[in-house]
Amino acid sequence: MSTTTPTLPRLDAHASEILQQYRDLQPVYNKLDEVLPGKLRSFFSEAGIIVAAIEHRVKEESSLAGKLALKGGKYGSIFDLTDIVGLRVITFYIDDVDKVASVMERLFEIDWENSVDKRKLHEIDSFGYLSLHYICRIPESAYSDPVHPEINRIRFEVQMRTVLQHAWANMNHDTGYKSGVEIPRVYLRNLSRLAGMLELIDDEFSRIRTELSDYRRQVRNLVASGNLSEVALDGDSFKSYLELGPFDALNRRIAAVNQAEIQKDPLPDFLSLFRQMGFRTLGDIDSLIRSYSDAAYQIACFQIGLTDIDIVSSTIGPQDLCIAYILKNGGGRAGLRSMLDTLNGPSEGNDMMAQFLLEQTKDLAFMNQ
Repeated sequence: MSTTTPTLPRLDAHASEILQQYRDLQPVYNKLDEVLPGKLRSFFSEAGIIVAAIEHRVKEESSLAGKLALKGGKYGSIFDLTDIVGLRVITFYIDDVDKVASVMERLFEIDWENSVDKRKLHEIDSFGYLSLHYICRIPESAYSDPVHPEINRIRFEVQMRTVLQHAWANMNHDTGYKSGVEIPRVYLRNLSRLAGMLELIDDEFSRIRTELSDYRRQVRNLVASGNLSEVALDGDSFKSYLELGPFDALNRRIAAVNQAEIQKDPLPDFLSLFRQMGFRTLGDIDSLIRSYSDAAYQIACFQIGLTDIDIVSSTIGPQDLCIAYILKNGGGRAGLRSMLDTLNGPSEGNDMMAQFLLEQTKDLAFMNQ
């Protein structure tokens, strides 16, 4: 398969000299393009920032030649061009753009005079162009290369924007919008409407994330204060509740029957079970523990008391609490089967185990109280 070299535009002597400087520095540009994404990922990780993508590229010679043909006279040398190496950091949320910018300011030297915050635009059709653009230089303290000392002289561009802004910009490029091509007014109006909708969605995503963060802090504070009856039972609140080790005392009491060790196993599956049992707040679970721990202990003693089991799962306490609750509240075999299906996945064996539990617990003391 043959490839053709793109024909470069005719350049004057000055522009040709700059283009040759570009060719001479090509290894340095490639090295910078290799180093920068890794530096950013490392800093983002340290800062706890999750980004959607980091894109990077070195400007092609044909693209640079076209630029020099149009306005090469404004540049004294190749070091005056700031977009030979370019990066784009794409975030999920609007407020993460500022967090990314903060990382840039700590990692790089920012050329503030040539940087621009396009988010300050107010045109109705500006949504896809609301990037924050920094012109940067990597200082020797962050990275140096004795083979390519020019790497610390080269300025490069970093664009920061959200996923929706990035998608919009790409769609605009594909449709020819903002390209100077005349577009019928009806399509222009529809594109502007869509831009407004996407901007609202971007804002809403950030607002929802902020409110969820506030809710989680509130839940943790309520759980820590013991006001469990005020906390709705959901994934976040249950996770915070489990951090208190609410089943630990019962598990230690059960393990002591055989002087067994307790194996820590995950408990999230019990969230579905507790909801299925009609619990609506963390206070309901706390009441379950207070009211049914003795019954759960009796069940556990019957299960392991005459065995040589020396390791028990941390799920034994909550599971026996549920068994006791179901039996004392008339759930019977069907209730036990439903519990086992929820915890272990549906199977015919669960029906046999439910019948076994029903028969083996019917004479325990708690069933006659």
